[in-house]
Amino acid sequence: MRLGQQMKLSPRVIQSMEILQMPLADLEQRIEEELEGNMALEIVEHKADKQSENRDEADRPDRELTIAEGGDAQDDFARLDSFQADQPDAADNAFDGPNRPSLEPLPGHRVSAGERDGKMDAMAAAPARQASVSEQLLEQWSLAEMDSELRGFGAFLISFIDDDGYLRTPLEEVANQAPEPLAEAAGGREKLAEQLPWVLEEVQLVLEPTGVGARDARECLLLQLDAVQGDPDFNEDQQTDDAIESARWLVADHLDDLMNNRLPKIAERTTLTIDEIKHGVQLLRRLSLAPGKRLAPDRSEPIIPDAIVEYDEDNDRYVAYLNDRSLMNLRINREYAEMVREKELDKQGRDFVRKNLSNAQWLVDAIGQRRDTLLRVIHAVLDAQREFFDFGPESLRPLPMTQVADQLGIHVATVSRAVSDKYLQTPRGVVALRRFFTGGTQNDAGDDVSWAAIKAAMQDVIEKENKAKPLSDEAIVRELKKRGIEIARRTVAKYRDQLGIPSARMRKTF
Repeated sequence: MRLGQQMKLSPRVIQSMEILQMPLADLEQRIEEELEGNMALEIVEHKADKQSENRDEADRPDRELTIAEGGDAQDDFARLDSFQADQPDAADNAFDGPNRPSLEPLPGHRVSAGERDGKMDAMAAAPARQASVSEQLLEQWSLAEMDSELRGFGAFLISFIDDDGYLRTPLEEVANQAPEPLAEAAGGREKLAEQLPWVLEEVQLVLEPTGVGARDARECLLLQLDAVQGDPDFNEDQQTDDAIESARWLVADHLDDLMNNRLPKIAERTTLTIDEIKHGVQLLRRLSLAPGKRLAPDRSEPIIPDAIVEYDEDNDRYVAYLNDRSLMNLRINREYAEMVREKELDKQGRDFVRKNLSNAQWLVDAIGQRRDTLLRVIHAVLDAQREFFDFGPESLRPLPMTQVADQLGIHVATVSRAVSDKYLQTPRGVVALRRFFTGGTQNDAGDDVSWAAIKAAMQDVIEKENKAKPLSDEAIVRELKKRGIEIARRTVAKYRDQLGIPSARMRKTF
């Protein structure tokens, strides 16, 4: 045994760091969960506007009914009649009695009179779960007219189609995985393997969009080309049968050269001219290499900016404020806070209330600390990256997180968590907060230039190039050097891959 000291993070500290790192949408969900599970936490109700607060006492139905001696009580009794007329008649209430449903708000969620329940509205407005690609295809198959044997074979085959719409599992393996009743209905697994190609043709013919059930990209495009001629959407620009035949020829025999933009090589091997090949390529661009995505497109979550940056013309500066209006204003429930002092409450109940009060107070403090830290970091970014907001991405300067941490007197890990998954709405669009923190180098003039600014400059050079003679990586190095930026060719290649820019051969147009 030995005695020693060891530093450990308490659960509360870990949870505080999680609150700081959460994006706005996740934090809203966390608050909703806490409101449902903690009775000591509540939402601050909006106060009535001054006009309603200062309304005439005579118009308030809850004012005490008094009759002045020697006065006229007509107005008072009229007010009482009006108040009673607004109340529901018990005789007309079909739910009156012991089985009457409770109209009280849910625990931990207070709803003032006349106020809509935000949780119920959110649940009612939530979109239903979208049917998967497999579910939609099976539903299409079930509505087609066919015999029961073919329906069973096709439904089993459809279960192997992936979300892109491809059947990538070999038919022999599909037959081997078929359940016994299905294999026996076909006369054995070997017989089933012989019938599956015919079943697949029926599946490809019945299912929509065209191309679903293809085994590779070539078959997918050919299936769509077969359906092009009778489709008015493809004939609106008067595409000729020759262009369709050229496209079918390109896909069937020269797809590899086509994918690598080797159009002159295709022209040498065929009787097609470059213009005919380009017409065929133009037609192919209107087809889909992932037809299944048309049934269930990938959902991209909307970006909710955590802060909004605006330009203050009067003071010639950029100001930021947090976009946390959607966050509820939380507070501790006063009744629960006073309940701890009640002597009638037993120890178990007092411990339960005290625990909920502690958790509620911690969450309120953690959210307040998150707001303060995030706003301080954003202000430091605005001061350091002023030129970005004035002139654009090419003016980004190197900004290490250690520099901001030293400036604010906090740990660099705190800065990293504060900028994680956070976005700013700026006059130049929505920008990830982490984008402002980057390393860099010096240009020929001795000024600091961030790597993000170099990427922006490189992208600008490529956008302005002659597409008939695109710049090689070495040529891009020379163009950047003219702008005072000197980097290696391998760095250009690395940044080009990160930006999703193809090589010069793939960017060339004919």
